[in-house]
Amino acid sequence: MSAEILIIDDNPDIRNILNILILEAGYKTRVAANYNQALNEIDKKLPDVAIIDVKLDKGDNDGIELLSHIKKKNKDIPVIIISGHANIEMAIKSLKNGAFEFIEKPFDQNRLLNFVNRAVENFNLKNQNKELETKLFHSFDLVGKSPNILKIKEQIEKLSNSDSRVFIFGPTGSGKELIARKIHKMSKRSKSPFVILNGALLDIRKYELELFGEEKANGAISYGSLEKASGGTLLIDEISEIPLETQSKILRVLIDQKFKRINGNHDVKVNVRIICTTSKNILNEIKFGNFHEDLFYRLNVFQINIDPLNKRIEDIPLLIDYFSKKISESYNLKKLDIKSDNTYLINHYWPGNVRELRNLIERVAILANNNPEKISMIIKESIKQETSEILQEDNFSIPLKEARENFEKDYLTTQLKKFGGNVSKTAKFVGMERSALHRKLKDLGVKDLN
Repeated sequence: MSAEILIIDDNPDIRNILNILILEAGYKTRVAANYNQALNEIDKKLPDVAIIDVKLDKGDNDGIELLSHIKKKNKDIPVIIISGHANIEMAIKSLKNGAFEFIEKPFDQNRLLNFVNRAVENFNLKNQNKELETKLFHSFDLVGKSPNILKIKEQIEKLSNSDSRVFIFGPTGSGKELIARKIHKMSKRSKSPFVILNGALLDIRKYELELFGEEKANGAISYGSLEKASGGTLLIDEISEIPLETQSKILRVLIDQKFKRINGNHDVKVNVRIICTTSKNILNEIKFGNFHEDLFYRLNVFQINIDPLNKRIEDIPLLIDYFSKKISESYNLKKLDIKSDNTYLINHYWPGNVRELRNLIERVAILANNNPEKISMIIKESIKQETSEILQEDNFSIPLKEARENFEKDYLTTQLKKFGGNVSKTAKFVGMERSALHRKLKDLGVKDLN
């Protein structure tokens, strides 16, 4: 399918030249002659690439405003900025705002067409990566042997014959969406849609449009997530980020089992299972007035808690093996030779949780060419950078004694977990006498893990 290029310029001759040039190159085109036309075209349908003149009919920086408008909708769309009044400051401003390229008028047609070709390739590559990521994610299993993961698997099994609402709690990157997908896949709604409404990413003005849809003046209907998920499951991801006013309307939908589209006059009945997630302490959010208590108790019929990866040490080797195999298959590579007992990986704090581990293994697959030395180097460098950032964020604002105690407590707890709570084996590994380690653990308040 041919890419579509949106051409925005108030000069009819320039518009015509660009239109012919791009059509002859085999692309589709749309054109806009002023700021308002451009806004309408962008809102009607996002292009694959946009070419925008900086100065239109409303002011000196119309093009920069349109660039920002596109980037808010989809940051991956390449935008080429052109200008007949160019200066270095304007070029820098364009690039800082996310422009793909900046070119002065009069422009060389071959150079501009080269920019367009590269922009289309860039957009297509990002889309392919997203598709691969989606395909990978959808095929992932809930991997682990920790008590936390075994309990969650048991909970999912129990939920398979239920239509109960579910609230999933856990830190960012721990696997909340994966759990929601598994619940849907094992339910009687599995053949119906699974729709995600991301509470953390939506434009604050568009929550209700995304949820309820809209009836337009020309009779057209824009369907919201509630209707798109009809008969299936709606996952409201990071629901704690949704504004209070919209929370009240969600509560009303749960009570009435119906809603009206924006500008609509007729009730739409709801037949959807709702699963919610949050990485925040929801009781604190209620206490501080950021989340409706009534809505929480309506949604929290069945609760699932997933621990951060650093509290599930025994799952790390299994996840390393699993992702190494899965990602190797996706890239048509021989299985990655990553040691599942790699000390750097086992002892890392994993602030990004399972997602961070998966991303690291994918980085290794792309960059290391299954070379053991390169694999080791990439792992060490990645973890070193993450550890440095954690130290800067968490430990530089407290006294040295407290920072040292924090590190010792985390380090020794991790080692104990690695050796299944065996103090003798842990003492031998860390280079301490068994009795000295016992005293140290007692002083740090580390409880016996057995």
